[in-house]
Amino acid sequence: MIPGVLTVAGSDSGGGAGIQADLKTMLALGVHGMSVVTAVTAQNSLGVQGAWELPVEAVRAQYRSVVDDIGVQAVKTGMLASAELVEAVAQLIAETDAPAVIDPVGVSKHGDALLAASALDSVRTKLLPVATVATPNLDEVAQITGVRVESEGEMRQAAAAILAYGPRWALIKGGHLSGDAVDLLTDGSEEHWLRAPRHDNRHTHGTGCTLASAIASQLAKGQSVPEAVAAAKEYVTGAVATGFALGGGIGPVDHGWRFRAGPERSSAGPEH
Repeated sequence: MIPGVLTVAGSDSGGGAGIQADLKTMLALGVHGMSVVTAVTAQNSLGVQGAWELPVEAVRAQYRSVVDDIGVQAVKTGMLASAELVEAVAQLIAETDAPAVIDPVGVSKHGDALLAASALDSVRTKLLPVATVATPNLDEVAQITGVRVESEGEMRQAAAAILAYGPRWALIKGGHLSGDAVDLLTDGSEEHWLRAPRHDNRHTHGTGCTLASAIASQLAKGQSVPEAVAAAKEYVTGAVATGFALGGGIGPVDHGWRFRAGPERSSAGPEH
């Protein structure tokens, strides 16, 4: 049986992030991707030109339709836009017997707001407590907790602040720091530092969506959280290295890089 993974996120019409990136990642990693669309965006390589949130009842109906008939082995969330959607999705996940990867999407790669300020408290009190793994970047850590990270050594403080809201594991993504791309995975007792070389490539649209979906895909295949995150980091590192120009702005990571890579690239991964 092919494991099924459900993404609950917004649509990116440019195909680099959101639902589209999630489904491409799931296909590349050998699981069956399914989707609950929470919002529709008009989006391209230059930014987000518009966003339209779906009604809560439409989101709930999509979720129940998939879970009640097909079932899921993992759930991943992305853009949830409003407090009402955050709370509805958190309740649905709480009722689902499957690991949940929560990507608390706050802003797009171009700086466009994708989460209402009024929804932040719902993320803290409703969504993070149902997370198996929460995957904030440093901007999202600051938005949610007020903790600002400017060096690798401060990532422990960020992780503690996120874990205080209840997720089982926190993955603090240090991609916005200088030097190697360093992430910290911790459950408060054990730590895993994941390092990968920083690639000089501006085409990184969809990195966060892709990483969270890759983690969910690996969890659905039965891996432990540390194993799933390490495998996802390896996949994303290759996708960032081969990100390509699309349109006039920031292009996407290459979700199909393993299909196109030669032997020397298909085995490339991060240093642990």
